[in-house]
Amino acid sequence: MKPALLAGLAVPVAVLALALAVGALIGPWSGFALLAVGAGAVIGFHLVNVQRLADWSAAALDAPVPEGRGPWKTAFSALYRRVRVRAGYQRELSQTIERFRSAAEAIPDGMVVIDPASRIRWANAAGVAQFGLELATDLGQPLGNLVRQPEFVRYLEAGDFSDSIMVDSHRSPGVMLQVQIVPFGVEEQLVLSRDVTRLEAVSRMRRDFIANISHELKTPLTVVSGFIETLQDLDLEPRQRQRFLQLMHEQAKSMQRLVDDLLTLSALESEQNALQETVFPVTPLLLERAVDARALSAGQHVIELDLGDAATVSVSGNRDELASAVGNLVSNAIRYTPAGGTIRLAWHTTVEGGGAFSVTDSGIGIAPEHIPRLTERFYRVDRSRSRATGGTGLGLAIVKHVLLRHQAELDVVSEPGQGSVFSVLLPARRVTRSGEGMPTAAALPVNAELGTREPGA
Repeated sequence: MKPALLAGLAVPVAVLALALAVGALIGPWSGFALLAVGAGAVIGFHLVNVQRLADWSAAALDAPVPEGRGPWKTAFSALYRRVRVRAGYQRELSQTIERFRSAAEAIPDGMVVIDPASRIRWANAAGVAQFGLELATDLGQPLGNLVRQPEFVRYLEAGDFSDSIMVDSHRSPGVMLQVQIVPFGVEEQLVLSRDVTRLEAVSRMRRDFIANISHELKTPLTVVSGFIETLQDLDLEPRQRQRFLQLMHEQAKSMQRLVDDLLTLSALESEQNALQETVFPVTPLLLERAVDARALSAGQHVIELDLGDAATVSVSGNRDELASAVGNLVSNAIRYTPAGGTIRLAWHTTVEGGGAFSVTDSGIGIAPEHIPRLTERFYRVDRSRSRATGGTGLGLAIVKHVLLRHQAELDVVSEPGQGSVFSVLLPARRVTRSGEGMPTAAALPVNAELGTREPGA
């Protein structure tokens, strides 16, 4: 027999035995009276414990289990053990839920839980930010009423979530989100969102690159093909033939420049192409670029050279790449500066201890809205003018990648009609000063026609 049952029967049996004994000794009525009193006491004892059990059941979930005596001690002890086990399960469940919430909050993708009526149940921080939610007031609100993007509302109402959709962020204009809804739980759904702005930008740049390279090659190829057909079909005079061949040669050179720039960009972007660094003096590089500028200008511009403190400065990096970057800035300045304008090459040491190559021109200038996109491949402020000047549209993209490899920056200051200043800003760790073993500016072979300015002049 169960211990609790034995403990429960012990008191009634004892009361009955006592009542029989009293009845036999004193009389049956006394025995009945004692039995009635004992039964009432037993019933009252059980009723009190039943009430204590009922009160505990109606109390808070964390209320302590009552302590009992006799058979109720066993019952309450069993309840206590179950409560303790349940509390352990609850702690484990709470820890699991907290880990899930922490993991969900750490995920950079947005997560919003909605019920069958699309009402918001929960959202992580990324979901709140991407959809522009306020959980304090938006919980229980239909998500479609808060994210008022027509594409998203149609997607939500259609119920076909086999594919994701692209929508603009509700809070940040220009931010693209990839959104997909998946089943979650029994009746809930999980709205997943991911910021794909940069991926879209890369995809757009790839599409633009293919379109641009096709366009850039199509024009000279069309010209060359047309002249070839003309030379094949017509008997031209020597002068005409020579003129056509010259035009074909110019178009072929244009395509060659484009291919060379593409190969240069590819090499700069390659992970296998490690930066080959040397320490070289600044002054000879500036002199070389100034000579190139004079040759490219063909006497149409005033070329000035300000060496600043270049005679005592060396730079750590790839000399050919940095020379190419400065050369591209010089050639751009000449192309976009009308005849009679001034091109000025300069070097100076920055306050932070770095250095700056700068190319200043008195050309047509650039509107502010174009400046952030100048280093994009094939981006041209004036497409027709750029092509007429012979540029490939890749020069500043090459400059950008060269500077990235040297932890440097390109600074552009320009106003329409006021000219431009393009500066290559080198970090301090790539610039060293040494007055020993280096020639002074006065001893360098500076061409007087370049308008060279000595330090302090």
